[in-house]
Parts: sequence; C-alpha cells; structure tokens
Amino acid sequence: MNIEQVREYTLSLPGVTEDQAFGEDVLNFRLEGKIFVCLWLGGGKHDMQYSAPRLALKLAPERNEELREKFSTVTPAWHWNKTHWSDVYYEQLEDSLVKDWIRESYHLVASKLPKIVRQKYI
Repeated sequence: MNIEQVREYTLSLPGVTEDQAFGEDVLNFRLEGKIFVCLWLGGGKHDMQYSAPRLALKLAPERNEELREKFSTVTPAWHWNKTHWSDVYYEQLEDSLVKDWIRESYHLVASKLPKIVRQKYI
C-alpha cells in the first residue's frame, strides 16, 4: 500500500474522521474522537532520517508483542505508548495485512465506546 491507499482505506471505515492535531506531518484518524491510526506524512518535527513510511496503530498489548515478534516491520511506536501502540512500515507489508491491522485497531477503539455508540460500528 502507498500512503494514499492507507488514507483512503482508513477513511472508508464508518464514522472515521481525520485531523492534524500534532502538526502538518501527521494525520490522525479517529473514531468518535478516539485516535486509532496515526499516519506519518514525512518531514516536520517527527522526521527520522532515512525512515521508511510508517503508521502507528493502537492494538492490544499482547497483539503488539505477537506482531513485533513475527514481523520486523512492526516495532514499538516511536512517539506513543509502546505497550498499546506499534509502528507499522506499511509499504513493506502485504496490503491485506495492513488493512486487517487497521480494521483491528478500529474495532479495538470501537469496543471501548459506550454501548449505545459502539452499536453503530461493531
């Protein structure tokens, strides 16, 4: 996937909004105001020299550990809580995996919403 495909797919999920609350170099994707994907656009204050395109996903702690052990392209999130967030170097992975993990992050956040709101997304 490229950056536009990641953005397009994430925005296709019901109820998702985007903003740039942390600056022009990062897109945040939210469900009911809760961030579940943070997409690095490159450059800016979060620039890491020679860094491949990446996004941060919120996943269950045990899932983060599992993915980090299995994939070298999944690492503890650079600027997020490393227990709950992982950086994913999406261009180096199969599209289906990236989509599955974005959806998994979306469902994790949806599952924590109040029941009446959650019913719209799960």
